[in-house]
Amino acid sequence: MPLTKEDIERIEKLGYPRSYFVQVDENRIPRLRNVNGHCVFLDPRTGRCKIYPYRPLGCRLYPLVYVPGEGVIIDPLCPRARQVPKDIVDKYSRYVIKLVKTIYGEEVLLED
Repeated sequence: MPLTKEDIERIEKLGYPRSYFVQVDENRIPRLRNVNGHCVFLDPRTGRCKIYPYRPLGCRLYPLVYVPGEGVIIDPLCPRARQVPKDIVDKYSRYVIKLVKTIYGEEVLLED
């Protein structure tokens, strides 16, 4: 999950050091670190997010994702993808686009 500067600052204020939850990908985009195939903040005992009220914007918008050439879609890998109503995509697409612009820049959207 990509992280905005605000996401990182919010999680750091909870007392987590950046090195605990951030990994930087080959494109220099900060992302949530995965441990044993899941997010570092997923509690494997309960299956719940340890920082749920403070989770990154991308997590809040999921399962909506941006795919170049397709736009905002429901992630087909999400186990509940078929349960998300179409009007949710319409309602929250602008927030997904704003997140993409914040993290990747305007040029990603111009590739469509």
